[in-house]
Amino acid sequence: MDELCAAQAHERQTVATDGEQRAELNECGTEPSAAVREALAITLRGCDELLVESEWVDKLKRSEAEGRPLRIKLGLDPTAPDLHLGHTVVLNKMRQLQDLGHTVIFLIGDFTAMIGDPSGRNATRPPLSREQIDENARTYFDQASLVLDPERTEIRYNSEWSDPLGARGLIELGARYTVARMLEREDFTKRYRSGQPISIHELLYPLMQGYDSVALRSDIELGGTDQKFNLLVGRELQREYGQAPQCILTMPLLEGLDGVEKMSKSKGNYVGITEPPGEMFGKLMSISDELMWKYFTLLSFRPAAEIEALRAECEAGRNPRDAKVMLAQEIVTRFHSAAAAERALAEFEARFRHGAVPEDMPEVSLSGAPLGIAQVLRQAGLAPSSSEAMRNLEQGGVRVDGQRVEDKGLKLDAGSYVVQVGKRRFARVTLS
Repeated sequence: MDELCAAQAHERQTVATDGEQRAELNECGTEPSAAVREALAITLRGCDELLVESEWVDKLKRSEAEGRPLRIKLGLDPTAPDLHLGHTVVLNKMRQLQDLGHTVIFLIGDFTAMIGDPSGRNATRPPLSREQIDENARTYFDQASLVLDPERTEIRYNSEWSDPLGARGLIELGARYTVARMLEREDFTKRYRSGQPISIHELLYPLMQGYDSVALRSDIELGGTDQKFNLLVGRELQREYGQAPQCILTMPLLEGLDGVEKMSKSKGNYVGITEPPGEMFGKLMSISDELMWKYFTLLSFRPAAEIEALRAECEAGRNPRDAKVMLAQEIVTRFHSAAAAERALAEFEARFRHGAVPEDMPEVSLSGAPLGIAQVLRQAGLAPSSSEAMRNLEQGGVRVDGQRVEDKGLKLDAGSYVVQVGKRRFARVTLS
């Protein structure tokens, strides 16, 4: 049974309990107000699935009647130090709900990161050390604050309640969920049937993430579509602990610049939210016209009606490049400033229309001359790895002082060089 069927079966089993809770919530009235309808429309924009919509409407109605903000939960494990635009899909939704007056809880999974989320994996993920987790977590909230309003965001760490559980508490928690239910999870099922090992600690991950919802008494939890099973565990555990079950809002996974794979730093198809304005702008201008509209839906704060009108104009003959410029400027403005977005546009146009080299580029000092060109690219931050550097060289995408590099074994002597990878990445490299 796949996760969707399991989820639907489980929801049918609990319909009576949910019906009682909805009846209690419906004391607020049967017809939602205009504000509740607007909040529902904002919630649904761009989402993949909202479970259960009627429950969410009831929660919104009760919140309005009691003047009590709802508790909106998002958990991120600090498995890497940098966030990219793919992460901001759920952060954007959090900000939209935050602007409606609800309480946003940004949960850093410093405890669950030591387990490692097995979602979508076909092999055991090695647990991270406490030192790795602390280093990655240090920058998470600072980066998330580029989207969320930090003054109105509750930041929590799940070690607050997970560490004190101890062995006794963990056994008591485990008694509230069955192995059969856990093995309904699609990736566990596939690994079990194919003889791939599943470590006991991996079975604990959904349980601990679900317990976070109990500890925080969340009203709704957000996540990517790959998190659906974990979010459903949270609903079940809240019932077990006598709480009204949280609603679940899953957001689509954002494709990267290639338009195929999920945006990922390891795949090199990402746009980092702390990247320089010019780099960010150029990457966004490189996406396909078709993918651009998904980026608009998931990343833009423009009203949906405005985006649809813009799309209609492009379908009627307006150059899609105009829309792409608008998107790129909006994103760069959000993470940098309007002035930076204007400079990035001017630099982009000068570079691509006139072949100009950007005036504002990173300056990097390296030692060890003579240094192989692949090492130069990697150490200067122009390629994430030596293999990626070699791939760029093989494709003819590397230039030094404007000259295409044909020799993959080229070594640069001491001196200063303008090194370029592709059409967007530049660095002034000084070798000694």
